Amino acid sequence: MEILVFRHVPFEHLGLIARALENHGLRYRYVEWFADPEAPAPWQEAAGLIFMGGPMSANDDLPWLRQELRLIEAACQAGKPVLGVCLGAQLIAKAAGARVYPNAVKEIGWAPVYWTEAASTDALFRGLRQPETVFHWHGETFDLPAGAVWLAYTENCRHQAFRLGDSVWGIQFHLEVTPEMIADWCSEADNRADIASLPALPDPYANAKRLEELSALVFGRWAALVKTGLPA
Repeated sequence: MEILVFRHVPFEHLGLIARALENHGLRYRYVEWFADPEAPAPWQEAAGLIFMGGPMSANDDLPWLRQELRLIEAACQAGKPVLGVCLGAQLIAKAAGARVYPNAVKEIGWAPVYWTEAASTDALFRGLRQPETVFHWHGETFDLPAGAVWLAYTENCRHQAFRLGDSVWGIQFHLEVTPEMIADWCSEADNRADIASLPALPDPYANAKRLEELSALVFGRWAALVKTGLPA
């Protein structure tokens, strides 16, 4: 069983998600339409789809982003297992007809995320501590798509996670990052403006151990759903 992973820049890769997929015997392949819009992406044959983050906006008028939005809409309507992280979550929201727009503040670094009542019975997020400290890096947010279940929020951003139906999840925060990824993001030219807005660089190791545990649990549950088609 293969997962198609839509990457938008080379440095925003699966990270800890890869470990969860491998632990459940799932293969994965990157699709990079930003580099090659003609790259094959047979989503109907894939076991699931993952849409990663990136420094661009879901509202950018880029042909390959428009192409991706059309694919997301079709995959969601077909009931395909879909997971979106940060920009990926924003793209899912936009493909489902919701608005994506600048958040009141940029959220960059470690901060607590709080779970809604609906999260207590969600297949991915049930049973987590209230709150959990996770890693954030985003300047935009989104309205909830029609019919979506609201799952998480922070003090500065109301919509941090949602579910559409039983097979589509959008997650604004980053459970997938390793300390090495955080350090790399801080050095990337594409992130220079974000870094300039910070009083200090985030400590890559501040909550890395717990984030690794959360990643194994949440993404492990998603991988199990993909593999079995049943609640994890």
